Order: sequence, then C-alpha cells, then structure tokens
Amino acid sequence: MAEQQQQIEHSHLAIRGLNLHVAQAGTGELGTVLFLHGFPEIWYSWRHQMLAVAAAGYRAIAPDWRGYGLSDQPPEPEAAVYRDLEEDLLAVLDALSVPKEPGRAEADFGRYDVKRVVRTIYILFSRSEIPTAKEDQEIMDLADLSTPLPEWFTEEDLAVYTSLYEKSGFVYPLQMPYRSLHKRHPIEDPKFEVPVFVVMGEKDYVIKFPGVEAVLKNGTMEKFAPDLKITYIPEGSHFVQEQFPDKVNELLLGFLKDHPVA
Repeated sequence: MAEQQQQIEHSHLAIRGLNLHVAQAGTGELGTVLFLHGFPEIWYSWRHQMLAVAAAGYRAIAPDWRGYGLSDQPPEPEAAVYRDLEEDLLAVLDALSVPKEPGRAEADFGRYDVKRVVRTIYILFSRSEIPTAKEDQEIMDLADLSTPLPEWFTEEDLAVYTSLYEKSGFVYPLQMPYRSLHKRHPIEDPKFEVPVFVVMGEKDYVIKFPGVEAVLKNGTMEKFAPDLKITYIPEGSHFVQEQFPDKVNELLLGFLKDHPVA
C-alpha cells in the first residue's frame, strides 16, 4: 500500500487566503475526476478510487476542504458557510488549470466566432418579442447569416463590438450582472434621492417580461424614485440609444438642462 501511495502527489495551493492541501494522481489523458470528501473524511478517503481512475487514464484530484486534514484552518470557523467551499473549489480548479464545464450560454456561443455571436444578439434583442428557443434549439439557432442586421446597426458598429469582445470574451459579462443577481444584498428602504430619467423603447422586449410593464406604469417606481420621469419612444427597441441617438440625445440634454448640477 505504501508503494501505491507514492503514486499520489501532494501539494499546497494558496486559495483565498488559505493554504489548501490537494492530492493528485494520473496524467489525465481521458479527463479529470474530482473527489470531494465529507465528515469525518479527508482526501485519504478516496485513495483507492484515485489510484483506480489514474490507472485508467484519468487525472484524480482530491482536496482537503478548508479546516480539514492538511489544509489551513479558516480564521473564523464559526462564520463558515457552504459558499466558502464552493468558491474554494472553483479556485482550486482554476489553480490546477482544470477546465470547468461551460454554462449553457457559453456552450451555445462557443459554436461560433465572436462576430457571429454579437451579430445574432443584436438581431434578436432589438426585436419586440422575447427571444425564446424551443426545446431542441439554443438562442444562436434563432438567426443565421441571412438574417439582416437592424437597419440602424452597421457593419462598422458590428466590427467595433467584435474587436472589444474578442479581447474580453463573454464569461464575465454573462456573470455580471445577470448570473450574480441572486447575490445582491437587499437594501433597506431603497430610494433614489436624485431625479431619475428613464428613456425606454415601447417595443423593448423587456417590457413583456411578467410584471415589468405594471411596475413601470402603475406608480410602483415612484415609491423608490419620487422625482421620476419616464419617456417612451414609440418605435424604440432594447437598444434605443443606438437606434434613435438624436432623439435620445435631445431628451437627455433637455433633462440635464432642467436639472442643473449644483
């Protein structure tokens, strides 16, 4: 058994302020298998399985959770939450360069180059209907290269967006703000203390989400923004500031003139 254990390598990774112990075996020609222990176990609980999958051609990874085994103790054990384990694990995978399974949007976008993705998004999200893929479809399937761009969005515009997203990619923009909405901390008695001006296209698909139109038009918004003005542009879409720049500029400058900065 001691000889077998020598096939398992051990290291410590600096993860979120702690040194976490990680055991590994195998080269991973067939992929990576991650082993996560519970209580009262440690990485050693998986020793038999690690050697088996390593022999079969996989990379086996078994960390000691924070506070377990050879990993550091967190400074405030009583403040521990499950999210710590989740974030530790993601950081371990990043540190070991283990590719994580892409989300649905990333997998969908990944089928095409950046230009095609941006092109499709502008086509779909400038319409008045909510883009909805059927069971056997993804969002990118809802438009193809024969579908024209909106008349107000030029090939030059597309080239600019493409060049920028080729630099940044889509992973973080998908995470922030959309996938992080559930992490927002509630604000007690939220209220805008400054004048608020909303310019929105009447054909913006967002209005068709359940409850959105009611909130905008039944006075609910005034509870949070007492000095509120909403202007709708009849033919405007989700990208109204690009679709009708002159009109939006006129409205914006008028609002700023009516509310001079002190």
